[in-house]
Amino acid sequence: MTSAVADDTMDQDVFGGVDSHADTIHVAVISDNGGHLADAEFATTTAGYAASLAFLNAHGHVRAIGVEGTASYGAGFTRAARTAGLDVVEVNRPDRAERRRIGKSDPIDAYAAARAALSGRASSAPKDDTVAGIRALHNAARSAVKARTAALNQITHILVTAPESIRAKFGQLKSVDRTDALARLRPAGDAVHTAVLTALKSLARRVKELTAEHQALTRALDGEVTANNPGLRAAYGVGPDTAAQLLVTAGGNLERLRTEASFAALCGAAPVPASSGRTNRHRLSRGGDRAANAALYRIALVRMSSDPRTRDYVARQTAAGRTKKEIIRLLKRAIAREMFRCLTTAVTIPGIADLRPLRQSKNITLTAAARHFGVWPATISTLERGIRRDDDLANTYRDWLTAA
Repeated sequence: MTSAVADDTMDQDVFGGVDSHADTIHVAVISDNGGHLADAEFATTTAGYAASLAFLNAHGHVRAIGVEGTASYGAGFTRAARTAGLDVVEVNRPDRAERRRIGKSDPIDAYAAARAALSGRASSAPKDDTVAGIRALHNAARSAVKARTAALNQITHILVTAPESIRAKFGQLKSVDRTDALARLRPAGDAVHTAVLTALKSLARRVKELTAEHQALTRALDGEVTANNPGLRAAYGVGPDTAAQLLVTAGGNLERLRTEASFAALCGAAPVPASSGRTNRHRLSRGGDRAANAALYRIALVRMSSDPRTRDYVARQTAAGRTKKEIIRLLKRAIAREMFRCLTTAVTIPGIADLRPLRQSKNITLTAAARHFGVWPATISTLERGIRRDDDLANTYRDWLTAA
């Protein structure tokens, strides 16, 4: 009799739910009709993950596991479950109204994750590890910028209240000149002057170190994103930081991105109806991944300032009576469509490695080339180095160099 019950248990379909934390995960199991079967807590270790999977499998055939925080505290369990061949879906945190209604605890959240997997409300595959290196470099580079900005702000605040002799000497200097001058200080004078100058020197050196650190991280990040997706990196207005953010948002397993419309919604760039009465309009979306939305915004600003096609588009829309906000919304939606293609399809990048050697072999300077095409020398330089992609200019430039 006991054996028959055990066989029936193993034959039933079950769904799992995981509420993840730094040191523990709470795992819940429900039947295919939503009934609660069991829940337990496990450590976030290799042994703990193995025990949690054994716990799930002991209650039947695991159809799917809903995990809250697949890219953070639940990353270890997600990796172990997918290695074991189990289907893992990403579960969003319950909204506030639901939490107020049913309460908050680890078992409650784990069962809620399991119900989300059962109902199909949670259906997104978690991101895989192929962009983990890009994510790590991107986070480190961003933290370096934040720390550098904080140090620069501290320098400014100290100079506001510093003794007059210090303010007069360093207060009028700007940016790099001020940092360089403060980093070379030899603190001297009375106790107050010495303390203030020592603090300023320490902060200035910190700024210089963080600047060098950020530049090194950006170079490493540029190499990673170019190797991962050269078409995305070569798109107009897409720098290393922007490309990294879009890759992190999309994840390495691009089958998660079903349509370009869903990607636009993920980036908060899908138009949201804002009509009422006789007013019929759309507004900017305030949802989605705000970091990805900021990446699209940076691309839009670059193209509005230097891309001829975008400038012409902005002029037409302005003449049609659209506001700047509306134009940026339209641009971000179009850019999201282009970025989706770059992320999901292989884009062939025309070679530019021959441009600089060809120019140098003809003894043509950057200034002369730029003057011929009516652009800045920096435009030709970035084109030759592959920093900025412009296929039309590259082809015209190559033809001109060949004929010169």
